[in-house]
Amino acid sequence: MKTEHYDVIVIGAGPAGLTAGIYLSRGKVKTLIINEGAVGGQTVLTHEVANYPGIETISGYQLARTMKSQALKFGATIRSNVRITNLILDGEVKSVEVNGDLYTADAIILATGGKSRTLNVPGEEEFKGRGISYCATCDGDFYQDKEIIVIGGGNSALEEAVALTKYAKHVTVVHQFDNFQASPHAVEEAKNNNKISFIMESKIKEFIGSEKLEKVKIEHQATGEIIEMRIDGAFILIGYEPNTESIKDYIELNERNEIVTNEFMETNIAGVFAAGDSRAKRYRQITTAVADGTIAALRAIEYVHQLHSQVPV
Repeated sequence: MKTEHYDVIVIGAGPAGLTAGIYLSRGKVKTLIINEGAVGGQTVLTHEVANYPGIETISGYQLARTMKSQALKFGATIRSNVRITNLILDGEVKSVEVNGDLYTADAIILATGGKSRTLNVPGEEEFKGRGISYCATCDGDFYQDKEIIVIGGGNSALEEAVALTKYAKHVTVVHQFDNFQASPHAVEEAKNNNKISFIMESKIKEFIGSEKLEKVKIEHQATGEIIEMRIDGAFILIGYEPNTESIKDYIELNERNEIVTNEFMETNIAGVFAAGDSRAKRYRQITTAVADGTIAALRAIEYVHQLHSQVPV
């Protein structure tokens, strides 16, 4: 087993993890970024990013690629598409076992990200980024004067449906139950908007199209009746899942399985920080992930320097 020591190991290579890697390595901290999937995280699924400050428009893939290039340029090491088989976070020295190799570090930044809940119906995977979105704030302005649907019945679904009426010609909310799980205020606001209509007690059966999403099959759950509806886009807003399953036995999580941190991204374990979509917070954007990664890296640099200088952390 190969063993190598780093000052800081970042677990996750989405915008939060890559930003942390940029700041750490630029600060002359020996840095390893480990990612179990492809570098970029959920960002690479975004066809076009148009709300990143300083960049008018860029694909999510290109943005992630540029972040990766920056981290490597400053000296970070990246290992992607690997499997983490063991993780030890307590104690002064942390360790991560990857594909039979052991890496140790003085500090760990958890940037494991998360994912939007999916419907798991035919066509969903095929049309991600080509008519199907999981973020109204990210993609709403691409649907100017278009017919779209929003799937879900919680606060995020109804609030985003209202927000999408700024762009869309019409928004249809499709919900599987006969009542909403959203707050009374969110429900009232959506119902009072004349650009929103509702299809209740129904679920999506299939997304259909050629180069992009063109229509959807909707089944009424009580009668089994299926209708086909022509649409330009669909926003699936049925909740969010942080990628914290593998660390739940080590780190304090809240009731939604999100990592609990303070304002400096510190967790309940000394020398372990968290950043990005796996962290407990309300807003999840590329920019908020980048901010988290910056703060976590700067605090981790302080932690490592204090540890080496024997100054109490």
